[in-house]
Amino acid sequence: MSSKLEKLENNKVVLEITVSAEVLEKGMTKAYQKNVGKFNIDGFRKGKAPRSFIEKVYGEGVFYEDAINEVCPAAYDEAVKEHNLEPVDRPDIDIIDIEGGKGLVFKAEVTVKPEVTLGDYKGIEVSKKEYNVTDQDIEKELNSLREKNARIVEVTDRPVKAGDTTTIDFKGFVGDVQFEGGTAEDYKLEIGSGQFIPGFEEQLIGAEIGKEVDVNVAFPAEYRNEELAGKPALFKVTVKEIKEKQLAELDDEFAKDVSEFESLAELKADITQKRELEGQKMAKQQFEEELLNRIAENATIDIPAVMIDAQINMMLRDFDQQLQYQGLNLESYMKYMNSTLDQLKESYRKMAANRVKTQLVLEKIAKVENIEITEEDLNAEIEKTSKLYNQEPAQFKTVLREEDIEYLKDGIEVQKTIDFLIANSVAK
Repeated sequence: MSSKLEKLENNKVVLEITVSAEVLEKGMTKAYQKNVGKFNIDGFRKGKAPRSFIEKVYGEGVFYEDAINEVCPAAYDEAVKEHNLEPVDRPDIDIIDIEGGKGLVFKAEVTVKPEVTLGDYKGIEVSKKEYNVTDQDIEKELNSLREKNARIVEVTDRPVKAGDTTTIDFKGFVGDVQFEGGTAEDYKLEIGSGQFIPGFEEQLIGAEIGKEVDVNVAFPAEYRNEELAGKPALFKVTVKEIKEKQLAELDDEFAKDVSEFESLAELKADITQKRELEGQKMAKQQFEEELLNRIAENATIDIPAVMIDAQINMMLRDFDQQLQYQGLNLESYMKYMNSTLDQLKESYRKMAANRVKTQLVLEKIAKVENIEITEEDLNAEIEKTSKLYNQEPAQFKTVLREEDIEYLKDGIEVQKTIDFLIANSVAK
């Protein structure tokens, strides 16, 4: 096999690849073996006709398509390695010439990773934020624990107040007409949750059990049901049950009930320590993001659209997976948001472009600075990853494929490069 490289604009290249007659012949033989059972030739049982007889009846080109599919991928891969290319999408293949006994010539046009021109990436000044744990932070965490562990008790001697959880029946009317979807029985509603149309919950404050209340509201102009959007409505509501939260006192007994600690002071100390660690993690993350953004801004890259599109699709798959954890999917989300797939993709475009640029910059810096991945680095990453799957590192390593190893190495390289950049930055 031999090949020639031609560089085009927009990070595209064309490889002209020549496959030898010998290699093509092997491909033709495999194509014949794959398809011989499909041919009926006079004088031979089905599937037993020699290749020469089939080609005589149907023409030599009868096996060309499958032979091309046999030999082109390997020839293309070899040419890519020969010219040290990094394709970022599938190639467009164009057959130039093919003839048995002479070989095959084809062209492959493909988009490759762009050249990266680095700007300054050492000595970058980045402001370092500090997150101090305040008494208000501790109080907020303790109140959250009180809310989570609150007792819910039924109330019968007073009307509804903010924060209550009510059980209601309601019927909704626009004018004198009861509208579809505006009726429910035994509906659970927390007053102040913002679950209903603005103004609905507030008008239930003061309502008494068993008495019907008129609630007048207006649907938002951008309400998802276009037939109701912007229209005034009347809901006839009956409160059937009122329940309230009873919060425990903040004392040592509370600490024992909600944690492994024996006193409120120990619980507060634990909350403080955890919040401090969270603050340190957040500060480190923000410092890292600002540093990488500054370094990426200093670099010059003509990013191929196909790379950005691929990143967008990856982000959408991740988002879809997150939605599925919540019992939704991308289609239902778009319907609820009155959006299209193209609009959603476009909303991700800027973020996707920034991610691709940062990734390319990190790869370039890793090469320039000779960031190396040692066997020790890889083994440490395998051990860390194996714990996520509750497996022993040695056992986990046996099931890793070559592409899994490469994925782990890529992650190690990125992190080591980021660590290098942080070490060579200036915090202010």
